Amino acid sequence: MRLDRLPGSRGAALNLGLQGGGAHGAFTWGVLDALLEHGRWDVHALSGSSAGALNAVMLAQGLRQGGPDAARELLQRFWTGLAACMPATWVSQTGEDLGLGAPLRMALQWAQWLSPYQFNPLDLNPLRDLLADLVDFECLRDPRAPRLYIGATHAGSGRLKLFRNAELSLQALLASTCLPNVHHAVEIDGQPYWDGGFSANPPLMPLVFEQGCADTVLVLLSPLDLGPAPRSAEGIRSRMLELAFNGPLVRELQLLREARRQLAGSVWPCGRLPRRLARARLHCIDAGEALQELDGHSRMVIHLGFFQRLRDHGREQAQRWMREHGPALGHRSSMPDD
Repeated sequence: MRLDRLPGSRGAALNLGLQGGGAHGAFTWGVLDALLEHGRWDVHALSGSSAGALNAVMLAQGLRQGGPDAARELLQRFWTGLAACMPATWVSQTGEDLGLGAPLRMALQWAQWLSPYQFNPLDLNPLRDLLADLVDFECLRDPRAPRLYIGATHAGSGRLKLFRNAELSLQALLASTCLPNVHHAVEIDGQPYWDGGFSANPPLMPLVFEQGCADTVLVLLSPLDLGPAPRSAEGIRSRMLELAFNGPLVRELQLLREARRQLAGSVWPCGRLPRRLARARLHCIDAGEALQELDGHSRMVIHLGFFQRLRDHGREQAQRWMREHGPALGHRSSMPDD
């Protein structure tokens, strides 16, 4: 793909791997907004699951339609629209603190005992109409659009299903965001799919092996280093969720590092894939402690004020990363332990 055919193309290319995490994906909105505002790099390819997939699609479509400014506008329209399509009673507010409203807490309690086929038999999903209104799938299938790798999990095997540009559809996006305790499995070609975060969060390997661009920036909603082992019951439960949330990416990074270690013994890498592996450079923007301090249920808080707070934090983290690690792009990895 020729990057100079993208509207607003300006500089060196990079790939983006965007982690999912429900409402916390608004942090990624802020990161992307700051990167687009800075305008120093061109986005070559994106991967994502769940909320990461939605951010990736909005960014790719906006870039194809009108460049960085259009991408920033579409991201804002998505997150603002998402907040508007959820009932206000789903969120409770005490001062500046936001939490789950009584109806949503009750729904989550039902989800422990009833399947979505019982308490949500019509599979109501406000996200469906919002995506149908905002996403232009023909635009995303255009060969000049940034390359996309959208992850979903096959509910029968746990295997990753990647939807590339040509395969993207409304059903594919709903599959990538399908929480199995809330929504029916999404069927595509007769196969059931759940949230992509169970199998790749975000998909990393296609960015390394299928793209000629060497620099990949991971935008993470949970740090890879979670700190000392917790001792309280609540802390242990929270850590178990974080490990499950990060597990797919940790495994991909381990495989990548082991493959590069094996390759280091070669005098000269032979073949396209070994050469891409040898020259791959990884970078990371993570949310730091701010999201770690939030309750796990905050991933379900659909509220514009909450989204905007996370967006502002994402912008700050991205600006800090650009000052400290931006110069490494095109030259070396800046991700710890890479």
